Amino acid sequence: MKQNNYITLLPGQQFISGILVLLWMFCASCGKEFLEEKPNKSLLIPTTLANFQSMLDNPLLNRMPALNIIASDDLQNNGNLVSLAFPAEKGAYLWEQDMYGGSVNIPDWELPYQQLFYANIVLDGLADMTSPEAKRLKGSALFFRAFALFNLAQSFAKPFNAGTAKLAAGVPARLESDVNVKATRGTVQETYDRIQADLKAASGVLNTTENYKSRPSKHAVMALFARVYLSMQAYDQAERYADSALQISSALIDYNTLNATAANPVPIAIIDKNAEGIFYAIHTSYSFFNSALTAINPSIYQLYNSNDMRKTIFFNDKGGGLIGFKGSYNGDRTLYGGLATDEMYLIRGECLARKGNADLAMADLNTLLLNRWKKGTFVPFKATDGADALKQILVERRKELVWRGLRWSDLRRFNQDPIMAITLTRNSDGKIYTLLPNSNRYVFPIPDNEVRGSGIEQNPR
Repeated sequence: MKQNNYITLLPGQQFISGILVLLWMFCASCGKEFLEEKPNKSLLIPTTLANFQSMLDNPLLNRMPALNIIASDDLQNNGNLVSLAFPAEKGAYLWEQDMYGGSVNIPDWELPYQQLFYANIVLDGLADMTSPEAKRLKGSALFFRAFALFNLAQSFAKPFNAGTAKLAAGVPARLESDVNVKATRGTVQETYDRIQADLKAASGVLNTTENYKSRPSKHAVMALFARVYLSMQAYDQAERYADSALQISSALIDYNTLNATAANPVPIAIIDKNAEGIFYAIHTSYSFFNSALTAINPSIYQLYNSNDMRKTIFFNDKGGGLIGFKGSYNGDRTLYGGLATDEMYLIRGECLARKGNADLAMADLNTLLLNRWKKGTFVPFKATDGADALKQILVERRKELVWRGLRWSDLRRFNQDPIMAITLTRNSDGKIYTLLPNSNRYVFPIPDNEVRGSGIEQNPR
């Protein structure tokens, strides 16, 4: 495999035909009304299964939005936000009403729709093919479409609530590559129904596992289902799918085997050296993440026991009292947002705790933590009841999944429970900014050029 600073190329990615190059050029330049302006698909029709596989191996499909990481409470910036390269970074960090500061091209919106376009081109092209390989490729495209829609919904639609989901505006779910089909937002319920339908269809045709973890598998479907149902607060289903994922593989990395002093201690999740990786994806890289003045929220760092290996595996001293992050599953400083075994243990444990099954919940937690603490120092945690187990598991979820792009989704579901609701605050240049639970600003605005071009409903701020 050929590796650079950002991605590991798979077999077939070196072969990007003229068709795919043209598609990439069109997609990359579509900064205006992306839902309405697409490449002419007549120029872009692959003709062989190898072509379709090459299209699905495009690294663009393994990327995720990242403004929600900036908006969450994982990080803090201790400098001049005006120096950031993209106005939306400052807008997300301070939860500003005019979040984009006049910017037109918003990667967090455009990237998932580029992914939907790729997926739909493949699905349209394979519609009449019925071979096992064609079915597997269809399953891959369906997974990528569900993944893109779910990521969109975490930022651009209200959090799922069973009582309001049939009324709240969802995100436009493009299901065809035909540029003439007008996109509408539908409802949150319809968005999540589509995500579930695509994953269910994918699960029946994908291989159980894949040699390259950037390719979807049945294992990845189970893990994504668990993440989706957790965000929906459908805890029985989340537990069931997390368990299904763990039945395929429950492997964990013993952090005692890692070199804590290395610049990048965690093995790359796209290859088998990282036993925890299920599906590989990384977040868009913004200048905010690379700023010398961006650091981990000190309240998170203070949670780790001195015998907890994550304290040195995940973090480094940036100087000036600032703590940086180095523990990405990507094996470098880019941010891993994909699916992994540790997340499945935490999902299953949380759901068990919510059912009052404290013993099984703590068994999951202790299995994870035994692989995170210095050998010979870990004493299994205990819980008096389900509520106590839940409290401990959520603390460990905060510590284990820091900077993985999940905190924003967690905050949105926690805020629906008055007991768990969290008020976020920032101090920037001496001014205090506050984000109240269930604020409209937990939903990002649709880019203005998209609203003007397509006529879809804007989110209130």
